[in-house]
Amino acid sequence: MNRKALGALAAYCCVVIALTMCKAFFRIGYLWDPANQRRRGLSLLPLAELHDAQSWFAPLFGYGGNIAFFIPVGVLAYVTFRDTRWAVLFGFGLSLAVETGQYLFALGYSDIDDLLMNTVGTLVGVGIARACGPRLHTFWIALGYVVPLCFLGLVLAGERLGDPSKVTEVY
Repeated sequence: MNRKALGALAAYCCVVIALTMCKAFFRIGYLWDPANQRRRGLSLLPLAELHDAQSWFAPLFGYGGNIAFFIPVGVLAYVTFRDTRWAVLFGFGLSLAVETGQYLFALGYSDIDDLLMNTVGTLVGVGIARACGPRLHTFWIALGYVVPLCFLGLVLAGERLGDPSKVTEVY
């Protein structure tokens, strides 16, 4: 197991946990209201958003966002474990832990679709890492450290990144 890759994977997992379970405790500009993040919800019907959506954008944004969010998990897990099954299992386990934690601690909306799309994102990431081969492992590891550092900078900047007078409620 590559220790640098493991560190990069752990760092990116911290970003995943922060953005899925800890938004009640920090702010990046005015992207969300921390006061609205302490809630509990559960959806166990697969692909319900496709049926219930008022527009095509909501499912595309929700599903696409979850897939994109977990692609780095797949890439870094594959570089770390060098095994497709372990990498996918890791991504699935991380997603399951996040969804369970959101429900148990009332820190978000737990949705079976999130678990499915996050796992798809992990699979895509594994595919990318496998297709690119070992020559890009150092690059992926570096990104695994750079992205969390950029995220930390955004968190530290906090509300200074936005203008509260320009915030519009979205329903």
